[in-house]
Amino acid sequence: MPRTVYYTATTLDGFIATPDHSLDWLLSRSTDGSGPMGYDTFIADIGALAMGAQTYRWLLDNHPTVEWPYSMPSWVFTHQRFPARGDGADVRFTQDPIPVVHEQMTAAAGERNVWIVGGGPLAAQFAEHGLLDEVCVSIAPVTLGAGRPLLPRHVELILTELDRNGEFACARYDVVRSN
Repeated sequence: MPRTVYYTATTLDGFIATPDHSLDWLLSRSTDGSGPMGYDTFIADIGALAMGAQTYRWLLDNHPTVEWPYSMPSWVFTHQRFPARGDGADVRFTQDPIPVVHEQMTAAAGERNVWIVGGGPLAAQFAEHGLLDEVCVSIAPVTLGAGRPLLPRHVELILTELDRNGEFACARYDVVRSN
């Protein structure tokens, strides 16, 4: 059965980006895309994805001339206005409630998983609605002291897998649903 997964990287002290949205701490690290919990293996099973406005803005700001990196439909949760992409990417901007969009995303994904790309507040909102199944996180050997938190709300998790990939400790968790 397809799952909704928050797949990301974090610093040892729990931040996914610096206060000014930099990912330099992540992009300078060594990892194997086809290794344990690697990106290549993960992305092959994704049929739709969601991200917040800050993640989308980061992609625009840091890769303005690069073709959209995702072949699957992508939803951007935002109240901001962004220019239309000219590269034929299937990017859908939405202000609709998460349960409504999640239904659209799972229909588009078919038998494949849904990826919550970022950020932490968006993943937490999916969890609050009972729509987040899994958190898969690669933990980098660095601390920032401040920044954008991995998950800014209380979410109960159960560890289901633990491994190492390059410089990262990788952990997979199932989300515990409240009754």
